[in-house]
Amino acid sequence: MRQRREELGLSQEDVAARLRISVRAYGNWERGLVKEWTDRKLLALAEALEMSERQCFWLFRVMVDRDPPPTWRASEENRLPEDPAQRDYLCDYAALMESVPYPSFLVDHRWDVALTNSAFDQLFQTVRPHPTALPDDNFLRFVLFHPDAAAVLEDHEPAWCVPLLARFAAALAGSPEDEGLRSIRQEVARDPFMEAAYRYGVPHWLSKHGAEAAEQDGAVRTVRHPDPRWGLVRCRMVAESSRMLDGMGLTRITLVLSAPQGAPTGPVPGGGAGTYQQGGARLRAVPSLGE
Repeated sequence: MRQRREELGLSQEDVAARLRISVRAYGNWERGLVKEWTDRKLLALAEALEMSERQCFWLFRVMVDRDPPPTWRASEENRLPEDPAQRDYLCDYAALMESVPYPSFLVDHRWDVALTNSAFDQLFQTVRPHPTALPDDNFLRFVLFHPDAAAVLEDHEPAWCVPLLARFAAALAGSPEDEGLRSIRQEVARDPFMEAAYRYGVPHWLSKHGAEAAEQDGAVRTVRHPDPRWGLVRCRMVAESSRMLDGMGLTRITLVLSAPQGAPTGPVPGGGAGTYQQGGARLRAVPSLGE
């Protein structure tokens, strides 16, 4: 709740006014001092914090371990499957993703983000609010248009923008009538820098490196982590799916961070659940950065 409020640039007083409750009462809500979360309270909270349907879904799941009532409707397109079995699968899959210490997220063919874990949220925690290009909203738009993207994604243009633009071009060629992809294409056209990269940079890059260079799975990139214990760190992108995820049109992407050179290989001091581990098991055939 606090994170969402701060994303919107609101104070506790602002949200309390929207809810028509006292500031003290709202403060108790943020501290978890609520005897019972009713549908009315949760729906009012989702509206006050301008939550999408996806965010409202997870609010209910976290607070009361069930779906929102069917009367809830958000303004933006719902990205959650209607099939109860698929929704339950995603809830269990969220627990699996949360057990991974590396940033991990689920995306569809438009790069709309369906699910993230805490490690992903921590990697992008310094990113400022943006109307259309937040990393947990649409990852492609974030990479291309968010002014803070280059602060997190090192070698932003050659390592992130151009390969994703190449994948986007292929996706649009395969689904030219897809409204979501066409919307992104229009945004690219309105940005002179990105339009030049799309029209001229991508074909030149593909002719030099080959189409396989645009593949996400196995790509090695660099990110700048806000946690100083990570700092500037190499990551390998691992893209994978499953029968259920494939049926929902989703792919999981994990950014496997490598321990910085000279960093300890044991657990981070004071670490616990949800805390990054800079060491751990690795394939013996794959050398560490220090080797």
